[in-house]
This record gives sequence, C-alpha cells and structure tokens, in this order.
Amino acid sequence: MDESNIQNPVPLEDEVPSAEFWTFDRLAQMGLLEPLGRVFLHVMVVVTLVGTALFFRQAGFPSNITLTPQSNMAVLAAATPQASEPEGGAESTVVLASLPPFPTTSVVTGIRRALVLETELPKLDRTEPITYIVRRGDTLSSIAEKFGLKVETIFWSNVEALEQDPHTLRPGIKLVIPPQDGILYEWEEGDTLQKVAEKFGVDPEAIVDYPTNNLDPSLLLDEEASKSIEPGTLLFIPGAQLDSIDWRMPRFIRERLAYAPLKGPGECGPIGYGPIGTYTFIWPTTTKWITTYFSPVHPALDIAGSMGLPIYAVDHGVVVYAGWHYGGYGYVVVIDHGNGWQSLYAHMSAILVGCGQEVFQGQVIGSMGSTGKSTGPHVHFELMHQSWGKVDPLQFLPYKK
Repeated sequence: MDESNIQNPVPLEDEVPSAEFWTFDRLAQMGLLEPLGRVFLHVMVVVTLVGTALFFRQAGFPSNITLTPQSNMAVLAAATPQASEPEGGAESTVVLASLPPFPTTSVVTGIRRALVLETELPKLDRTEPITYIVRRGDTLSSIAEKFGLKVETIFWSNVEALEQDPHTLRPGIKLVIPPQDGILYEWEEGDTLQKVAEKFGVDPEAIVDYPTNNLDPSLLLDEEASKSIEPGTLLFIPGAQLDSIDWRMPRFIRERLAYAPLKGPGECGPIGYGPIGTYTFIWPTTTKWITTYFSPVHPALDIAGSMGLPIYAVDHGVVVYAGWHYGGYGYVVVIDHGNGWQSLYAHMSAILVGCGQEVFQGQVIGSMGSTGKSTGPHVHFELMHQSWGKVDPLQFLPYKK
C-alpha cells in the first residue's frame, strides 16, 4: 500500500451531494419543510381548478352563457348548447325550460295551527257570596246542584227570604249563594267566637281564617275581644253543621173559613187553612194575547193561546173549587188567597190540583183548553175581592201594553 498516498490524499473534483442529502430531516434542519409544503398545496389547488375548467370546456359547456328566464321563478332545466360554439368567442344563448306559473295562494298540506286570541285561565275557587234570582222551574235541589252545594246550605243561608219554609221558593226571589258549604251568619250582640263556633260545630280558627271575614287573628286569644265585632256583620261559617230541612208541607190556620163562589161538582166546602197570599199577582199563563177585555158584561180577561199551555196560580192560597162547572166555565179552578182575594181559571183542558190543596205563587195548576162555552183555547181569568167584587185584572197584573 502506498503510504504517500495516505499522507497526501489525492484531491477530488467538485463534490456533488448525494440523494441521501435531501431527506425530510435535512429539509427540516434547514427550515425549508414548512414553506415548501405551503407552496405545494397552492400549486395543487391551482392545478385542480385549471383541470376542472378544462374538463367542462371539453364536455361542451360554453365559456360565456346568457340566461333568458321565461318567468320570475324560472329554474334552469337544461344547459345543453343549441349549436357548436361560434368562432371568435361569441356568446351563445341557452333557452330555459318554461315552467308553470307559481301559485299565488299557499296550499296547506299539513295541520294548520288554530289562532286562539283568548287565554284560558284556571278556574279559581270563589270566596265571595253571590246573588241568584230564582227562575221558573227552579227547586232548592236544582239550585244547590248548579252551584255544587248542599241543599241545606242554600236553605239555611236564605231562611228569612224563604220564610223558614222550603215550599215558598218561587220565581223572582233573590237568594244568597255562599262560596262553599256552610252558612252565612249575621253576628248578634253578645256573640263570641267560641259560642258561634260551638253553635255550628266548627273550630273558632275556621271562622277567623276564612279570608272574606276579615277578622283579626288576635281575637282567638281573648274571648271577650270577639264581642267587639259589630252586630249585623255577615260572616261565613265554613263547614257549619246544619239542621236537616223539614220537607213536610206546613198547615196554615186561618181566622176565617174559605168558601167557593161557585156551586157544582167541583165545590170543596168550607176550608179553614191555607197559605196567605202576598197581595201581589203574577201573570196566569205564558201568553198575553188578550181577546176579550174586562167589562160589566164580561167581568174577566180572556187570554188566548195554544192548547195545553200551563196555567199558574197567581198567588199563594188554597183550592176551594176544582172540577167541572155546568154554567159554562167547563173545567175550572178557584183559589182562595186568605187575604180577601180569590182567583178563578176557567175552560181548562186539564186540572192538576185538587180540593183543599195548598198552592203557591207560580205553581202549575192546570192546562189551557176550550171546555165549556168556549170558541177556542184560552183561559177565562177572574179576580174577586170580598169587598169590591169582581175587578179588572189588568189593574193588578204586571202588564204593559
């Protein structure tokens, strides 16, 4: 081996870096890897866009297209050129497909939401008493059911208006309807919370705590302090234990005997009992079609109507005649009102009361007809006073022409 060559190595020509020199690690060491990557990405995007444009160009799409819409809502249906691209880069025109006009009214194919302008609020419990005017056909039971209360609550809260008798209920009476089962109690002088609570079987706290009574809770601490409640104050006693109603018809004893003014098979004989009238009268039927007015020759009203219309007692009283009359009245009812007044109802097709029966104002006593000497369905109505005799009913009935 030539050692001289080792000591003095032969100089090489210009060295060229090998392929191993350009590795990713080497580029990273030189700081060129990231910039070269960004350049490569941009180049690829440009190449892709150019390639896509050339593809569509070769596929027959013109470079310049002018759209001619056939309507405001036209949609491109086809973009196929009608002829080969003209020379010189001239614009080519593509005609759009003609579509049907867009409907002016919308078509709802689903469920439409209903527009509700009112807001439904939850029903709150009533705390204040209200007034109810009795209507024809009402009973204590039907009124109680209408307001969701017990019959005893209605009766005992209105015992004075009903004259302590449930049978006196009639149209026009104003009843106080409590908010719940209990009683409206009028505070009396000398009352205390403890006494009133024991009377109705409730706790004193129930009376004080009821919101509309507006009582000071401190009254519970001093029995004598509750005497300061003003007499006449109306308090509601919730859950009061009330006495049951006596539904038996009371017997009204009169000072004078009542006699029928007519003779015939319907005569009842002398009667010494019966409710006393109110001195006010209601209309005897539902129609006010007067065909014959009061006169000395005809001392009554003839009120026409259809066959079978109800006929009502014009006031409280007792029946002193109920049946047929041979003098021309046909089927007739006479009521003695116990205060000097009597009322007569003739030509009836049916009688619904009997001799000695106690009746009350507004009670149905029969049906309109045309029996006896009559030319058509009507009621022959008379009012008689023990001192004045037969009088014009229009002077006493609630009637306006």
